[in-house]
Amino acid sequence: MKFKIPLAWLQLAQEKVRFVVAVAGIAFIVLLTFIQLGFQDALYSSATALHQNLRGDLFLVSSQYKSLTATQSFSRSRLFQTLGFDGVESVSPIYLQFAKLKNPATGEKYSIYVIGFDPGKSVFNIPEVSENLDRLKIPDIVLFDRISRPEFGPIATNFDAGNTEQTIEIFPFDAPIGYRVRVGGLFSLGPSFGVDGNLIVSDSTFLRINPNTRPADMIDIGVITLNAGVNPDTVLQQLKANLPNDIQIFSRQGFIDFEKEYWSVRTPIGFILNLMLTMASVVGVVIVYQILYSNIANQLIAYATLKAIGYANGYLLNVIFQQALILALLGYIPGFIVSIGLYSFAMDVTKLPIMMTTNNAIIVLVSAVLMCITSGSLAINKLRSADPADIF
Repeated sequence: MKFKIPLAWLQLAQEKVRFVVAVAGIAFIVLLTFIQLGFQDALYSSATALHQNLRGDLFLVSSQYKSLTATQSFSRSRLFQTLGFDGVESVSPIYLQFAKLKNPATGEKYSIYVIGFDPGKSVFNIPEVSENLDRLKIPDIVLFDRISRPEFGPIATNFDAGNTEQTIEIFPFDAPIGYRVRVGGLFSLGPSFGVDGNLIVSDSTFLRINPNTRPADMIDIGVITLNAGVNPDTVLQQLKANLPNDIQIFSRQGFIDFEKEYWSVRTPIGFILNLMLTMASVVGVVIVYQILYSNIANQLIAYATLKAIGYANGYLLNVIFQQALILALLGYIPGFIVSIGLYSFAMDVTKLPIMMTTNNAIIVLVSAVLMCITSGSLAINKLRSADPADIF
């Protein structure tokens, strides 16, 4: 039994070095695309990690709110006003502010994000926080984010080793004197592009850490929990229609989307990642075009011969598209494998959630195929003009 080897494959494999270089070039573009998508996903995932772990149906923020890292406080009374609307079951204020944590091993101070709330009712979908609510009710007890970047020292390691009485020092940005607190537990939230680490504290501890910068009646996020069976969109519209315009009101998804838009549109890192994705696609098309064009030029006599013996342009164009598809698939495989290793390395170094997802794997595969087919479409113009009479 004989097997027919496609002409497209034979032409590509005829010059092995050129073929390997071509596949390596496409693999590099695939790898670059994976890296850009991985960091972009990590940007959005880490920026909205707190949003996704909040319990609640609706969320109030100041009308000046831009993102979690650039919050504007608003009056707590505005949140309590929502209790007068039908369908609202309870409300919970959240306090947010950066402070400086002193590394207990080196004495260096690093910026950390402090999140305060009333531990009488958990507003987090984080099991470790719910388990430590009673501990948070004790004055000056904090929970430390175990996924924080290593600059903060061996706080999590010491706690896991049994040192449940370790003391750390927190400094408000405008104060030379720190405030000493005890680590009462750990939780997992993770850093982001704007936050290196997190502390969760009770509202009373939060105000003691920031005695001069935060009046008790000024909060950063208001969490609204609705009664069972109530339509959140209905209550959302009622609140927007009746509350003053000094606040913004979001559904859960709306709150997440608002944060994503900020990082995508209003920050340099979002613009750079979007630009790099576009540039990777353009460079990929150019590289593959050069590969296919060069291959057509080298095989022009063979194509002209096929035309002379009766093969139509459609058959020859199909050969070029087959070559484009072969290059896309063979370039995708090493690019995919290497990117998994780089994702793991980058996640270990940065503590950001840089992970391979099925969605990204499919997106890059489809992009590689489209990129190669687009290049093939541009390269076939030379083949169309190949005239056996001119060649011979």
